[in-house]
Amino acid sequence: MTVRIVTDSTCDLSPAVVKELGITVVPLHVYFGHEEFEDGVTISTDDFYDRLTAHGAHLPRTSAPSSGTFKTTYEALAAETDQIASIHVSAQLSATYNSALVAMESTTTPYRLEVIDSTNVSLGLGLLVVEAARMARNGAGLDDIRAMIQSEAPRTRLFGALGTLEYLHRGGRIGRTAAFLGSMLHVKPIICLKDGAAHPIERVRGRSRAIQRMCQLILDHAPISRLVVGHTTDEAGMESLAAFISERFPDLQIQRARCGPTLGTYFGPGAFGVALVRATD
Repeated sequence: MTVRIVTDSTCDLSPAVVKELGITVVPLHVYFGHEEFEDGVTISTDDFYDRLTAHGAHLPRTSAPSSGTFKTTYEALAAETDQIASIHVSAQLSATYNSALVAMESTTTPYRLEVIDSTNVSLGLGLLVVEAARMARNGAGLDDIRAMIQSEAPRTRLFGALGTLEYLHRGGRIGRTAAFLGSMLHVKPIICLKDGAAHPIERVRGRSRAIQRMCQLILDHAPISRLVVGHTTDEAGMESLAAFISERFPDLQIQRARCGPTLGTYFGPGAFGVALVRATD
């Protein structure tokens, strides 16, 4: 029976891709004050950013799915398959992976389940999940899928140019000093996801220089096997990266994505970025 792929909503995959590849997405929760939403289910990406940027809006917060939600998901899929790969956001960034582990330990249905820490998030997680789903559709087994992630996760990088570091700071993901430095006038902070955690790596003045620096980072990580560009509310910045990639790597297929509510809570508006998987040497 075909391996079924489960992930969480931080993967930022479009509904069309999710449907085409038969991926099951478990939503994280997003809160504006006392209002609770399920990421991608009861609040759309457009509605989220409208709320985020509204005058006097509450700063949103997020929480992981419960272990009970994961258990229900796994047991429902057990009617369709006897193998499940559950691939999730870095355990250093979210409690989602731990919730999935608790669910795995409490299930009694006789099927094989692997819960995998991708050490990635957003565009990077999406790249790995899509590859896993394509492998499953082509008949790969659970061991092959786990081996792929173990091989490619360390070679996956996510680079983002943010409008501000304030959202990462207020969400508790970086310290006050880094946020203060990033708030300097006309400074565009550039971050990298490395070893499962987000790190500010550089500050450049102006959007055009941010695009130039991001392009250089792409070149620095060639050769590249797969790549996706994305944004929160800066589609033009994303398309500038895509145009550069098309020119320098004409044979490389470019995927596009939109960062949803969970990632938008920490990346904030005005962000764009790229995730890539370096080819093996």
